[in-house]
Amino acid sequence: MVREGFNLLPLDGEEVEAGEREVEEIRGSFEPMSQKRDMGHPEARDLRGLSWSSIDNDTSRDLDQVEWAERTQAGIRVLVGIADVAAAVGKDTVLDRAAALQTQTVYTAVHNFPMLPNELSTDLTSLNEGQDRRAIVCEFTVTGDGGLVGTALYEAWVRNGAQLAYSTVGPWLEGKARGDGRTDPKILNDAAIQAQLRLQDEAAQLLHRQRVAQGALEFNRVEADPVVIDGKVQSIKAVMRNRASDLIADLMIASNETMARMLRESGRSSIRRVVRSPERWSRIVALVAAKGTALPESPDARALNKFLVAQQASDPVHYPDLSLAIIKLMGPGEYVLAAGGSEEQPGHFGLAALDYTHSTAPNRRFADLVTQRIVKALLRGEGAPYSDEELAGIAAHCNERDAAARKVERAMQKRVAAVALGHLIGHQFTGVITGAKDKGTYIRIFDPPVEGKIVRGFEGLDVGDTATVTLSEADPVHAFIDFTRP
Repeated sequence: MVREGFNLLPLDGEEVEAGEREVEEIRGSFEPMSQKRDMGHPEARDLRGLSWSSIDNDTSRDLDQVEWAERTQAGIRVLVGIADVAAAVGKDTVLDRAAALQTQTVYTAVHNFPMLPNELSTDLTSLNEGQDRRAIVCEFTVTGDGGLVGTALYEAWVRNGAQLAYSTVGPWLEGKARGDGRTDPKILNDAAIQAQLRLQDEAAQLLHRQRVAQGALEFNRVEADPVVIDGKVQSIKAVMRNRASDLIADLMIASNETMARMLRESGRSSIRRVVRSPERWSRIVALVAAKGTALPESPDARALNKFLVAQQASDPVHYPDLSLAIIKLMGPGEYVLAAGGSEEQPGHFGLAALDYTHSTAPNRRFADLVTQRIVKALLRGEGAPYSDEELAGIAAHCNERDAAARKVERAMQKRVAAVALGHLIGHQFTGVITGAKDKGTYIRIFDPPVEGKIVRGFEGLDVGDTATVTLSEADPVHAFIDFTRP
């Protein structure tokens, strides 16, 4: 009998029951560290005594990373512990096949569809507070100029000492919420956690400044978050990144770069996450020219970021919408094969990074789980777990499912937004054009920050243009939010 709530979306029948049995076998093998000599490998380190902490969304239960830092003579030594999902989910098992088909956890405004069963992703393979967990540790030291030295990868046991949230850590780091009754007591009552957060934040800012100096692009997008009261959507509020989300983003980028670089230097094939040079660079040039700045004719991340930084300082109110327009023109990221030993390694235009992969969310993304298996084989001196042909196929499938997931997420976001906007038919809004193709012209209005289709009066509009529109329809059943222009 299949248990209610057991998640293996791409499979059914006997395979789902087989997946349930695999989960029970995994549960039986996950004894606490105190009952095991090692985690299946004698080189695993016991790092449970460090003051690890995690930072994620308020409602997150699938915790993939924990962080710890210390100041040394060389700089700030950072350890990022990544949940060792590969220790639980074997290649070509039922659970693995299900994850390979779905490729990622799909998050919608009303329900999440996990890549792995919740019994794993929110419990046995989640770095939950107060629990002994297996991890792959990515170590690096951040120098005073934001460089990375002393990089290393190894297996370890960790214990998350404090599960924290962006919503409370961010204001605390920014000095906006100290002793106001809303700050997490885990922060206020623990000097060790306070010191850790300050040190990690310092390291992250050093990394960020160095990446920007090398040409990485700085974006500051506004996200839409539904306000739900008694199970009903009441409105949509704007949520912006804060210091805590930037901290995690910068440490994860450094970890992903470290993983990719070590795999390249070892001659191991892997999957990279890349953003190629923008195909619509000419449109970006025109958009920036309208603001009084000239960009080179060929894609130049450093010149573009110089403009973005100046624009954020001079017009912070409209900067998030300008960022969104440029993000849309750059196009989505994609997974590609990086063949071992190849001199041509694909880079990430937006991050100004030659070496970049996805490796820090193996509970949520299949590509990360694949990368973790490749890394573990390298650490143990074992042969490659995947052929180049397999990796190329996985990358292509992940790209396909990534596009499908974005479509589902957009549709669900529109349904929620349509409910919230239902009483505003006939009202006027101003926004930025985010899409202009044969299939339609789309606009993201500024307040509330939601996207819809311009069904009349869209002629002559292109991505990055601003326009004033009238809300003509908000249909949550069909996920329609339609606007018109005179």
